[in-house]
Amino acid sequence: MVYQWYPGHMSKAKRQMEEDLKVIDAVVEILDARIPLSSKNPDIDTLAKNKYRVLILNKSDLADPERTAYYKKYYEDKGFFVNTCDSRSSAGVKGSLDIITKACEEKIKRDRARGIIGRPIRAMVAGIPNCGKSTFINSIAGKACAKTGNKPGVTKGRQWIRLNRQVELLDTPGLLWPKFEDQQIGMKIAFIGSINDDILYPEELCYYLIGVLKDRYPESLKNRYFKDSEEYHEDINKIVESIAIARGALAPGGQPDILKASKLIIDDFRSSRLGRITLE
Repeated sequence: MVYQWYPGHMSKAKRQMEEDLKVIDAVVEILDARIPLSSKNPDIDTLAKNKYRVLILNKSDLADPERTAYYKKYYEDKGFFVNTCDSRSSAGVKGSLDIITKACEEKIKRDRARGIIGRPIRAMVAGIPNCGKSTFINSIAGKACAKTGNKPGVTKGRQWIRLNRQVELLDTPGLLWPKFEDQQIGMKIAFIGSINDDILYPEELCYYLIGVLKDRYPESLKNRYFKDSEEYHEDINKIVESIAIARGALAPGGQPDILKASKLIIDDFRSSRLGRITLE
C-alpha cells in the first residue's frame, strides 16, 4: 500500500509555523530514536533554515543504544546540537535546557552587546505526530502543561510554555510532509504510531518488521516468541503463523489469524516487549 497521511489540520499547522517562526530564535525538533532518519521532517529543515537548531533523540529507552549513539554523532557532525532522552521517565531531559541555551549563545551575546538583558530565548518544539513533543515539554517544565496521548493528532493548536526567565517554548501540532518519496519512510513512521492506524495494513507492516528483526535482531525475535519452542522458521510467513498459534490469535476453525497476530507483533514493538530496537 501507499503510506501517506496529511490531514487538513497539518496544512494549517504548517502555515501557522511559518508565521510563528518570525519571532522564534531556535527550533527544537523531536525525533524518535527508533527511526532517527525517517522521523526527521524535511519541511522543518526548509522552514527553520535560518534558526538555531536542536535535535532531541527522544524515546531512547526504546531504541538500540549503539545506534542512538551513532546517530547522535551523525547529526552533531552535520552541525546540529543534539541530546538523547526518555521524556516519559525524564531521563536526560533536563540536559536539553542547557543544549538549547548553548545553541543560542551567539544570540545571547549579541543581545548583551546591544544592551538587551533578560530577553528570553524563544524556542519552537516541532516534530512528527506521536514523537513525544508534549511529553518532552511537560518533562522539561516539571509540570503538566501540554496535552499528551499515545496516538497522533493530540496537540491541535499552539501554546507557549515559560520554563524559566531564560527560555520559553512554543508547542506545535505534529507535522508530516505531503508526500513520502520513499515508501519505506512511510512504513517506519507508521510503526511508531505517527500515522492513523485505521488507514494501515498491519499484515504488511508486520512482515516488514519480522524481516528487520530476522536480519538485525534475531535473538529478540527468538526470545520473545520462540524461547521454549522449536517452531522458529526462516520463512516469514511461517514465523507469523507460528506466533499466531502460540499466542492464541486464531480465526474460526482454529486457523492462524494473521491480522490479529500482526497487530500483536506491532504492539510488542511499540511497547518495547521485543527489546530495544532501531529500524535504521
